[in-house]
Amino acid sequence: MKITKYGHCCLLIEERGLRILTDPGNYTTEQNKITNIDVVLITHEHGDHFHVPSMIEIMKNNPDARIITNQAVAKLLEAQGMKATIVGDGQTEQVSEVLFTGHGTKHAIVYKELGQVENTGYFIGPRLFYPGDAFYDPKKPVEILALPMGGPWLKISEVIEYALQISPKFAFPVHDGGLKNPEFMYGTATKIFQENSIQLIPLEINRETEI
Repeated sequence: MKITKYGHCCLLIEERGLRILTDPGNYTTEQNKITNIDVVLITHEHGDHFHVPSMIEIMKNNPDARIITNQAVAKLLEAQGMKATIVGDGQTEQVSEVLFTGHGTKHAIVYKELGQVENTGYFIGPRLFYPGDAFYDPKKPVEILALPMGGPWLKISEVIEYALQISPKFAFPVHDGGLKNPEFMYGTATKIFQENSIQLIPLEINRETEI
């Protein structure tokens, strides 16, 4: 599996010949230039994950790309004249040789009902789990975890406890676009992860990494 991080939660994942773009939000612009995308995967409707102007550009450059998301985002896309395949909690969709599986229904709590939109985490194939904005346990083995490490809905102790609960072989940081000093967060977690046989791999922006 090859992963290129453009920032925050926007990733280009290449798996079994499929090119998958995740959460093209308003923290990044590089997604607007990418071509040969097969699938655009969107976990929820918040602007740092779903940016309408970016989606317009992405689909203009990739007219044959399929959009996979949940029902809430699909409604917003429909209003823009874009169709999506709905994959919610417990649902699956096979694209070429890659199976997408939806997990979870709610965004993590920020404050009471604030921001409590529909959030769907996704297994991409059998190895990678990307939870979106939630600490959701898919109740199945996870080899690679896209690990949220910043934002108003989490703190570092919760990040660490979640990773220990899921117990992946590899984890890489996402949802860190707003951190002023992400290396501090990475360093805090790394020692504990190493003691529990979890390898944290910070991804260099715009550089392909194979895991």
